[in-house]
Amino acid sequence: MPRIGLVRSKTYSTPRRPFEKERLDQESKLIGEFGLRNKREVWRVKYTLTKIRTAARELLTLDEKDQRRLFEGNALLRRLVRIGVLEESKMKLDYVLGLRLEDFLERRLQTQVLKLGLAKSIHHARVLIRQRHIRVRKQVVNLPSFVVRLDSQKHIDFALTSPYGGGRAGRAKRKNQRKAAGGGEAEEED
Repeated sequence: MPRIGLVRSKTYSTPRRPFEKERLDQESKLIGEFGLRNKREVWRVKYTLTKIRTAARELLTLDEKDQRRLFEGNALLRRLVRIGVLEESKMKLDYVLGLRLEDFLERRLQTQVLKLGLAKSIHHARVLIRQRHIRVRKQVVNLPSFVVRLDSQKHIDFALTSPYGGGRAGRAKRKNQRKAAGGGEAEEED
């Protein structure tokens, strides 16, 4: 019997014109500014933003008192406020259309770690996250693209198991400590 693969939904869409200079320069600037790994990470956020804008645009075409517009519109706005992309004072569908790519990239864990001063650079922040040194509340998170909610923002800290967070010392430091403790005895034997 043939194996049936899992059906996965799209997470990004490639640009229609692959070699448009303005877009390439803009993407390269975003990659450098936010420490992204490749263009696919930019495209993924752009795709998410496109879906949100499309939903808002569709809801705006409905009547203001329409049940669907009220229910789905409120849910969309609450979700955007909770992740910190939209301000509470701007809880209207019109403001959703004005959202920028940078607003979403600002909410990534990688950017938040840098802003909190836990890392020296955006690239250092990415390395700390991938090496499991960062936790959000009690959960160790090793995804730089993790979207930090507003209420979780103040709970970003070093993991308890990390050497930075008071855990066991790293491999090199332990090796040096053993060498320093055992080094004096080796010289006396000669």
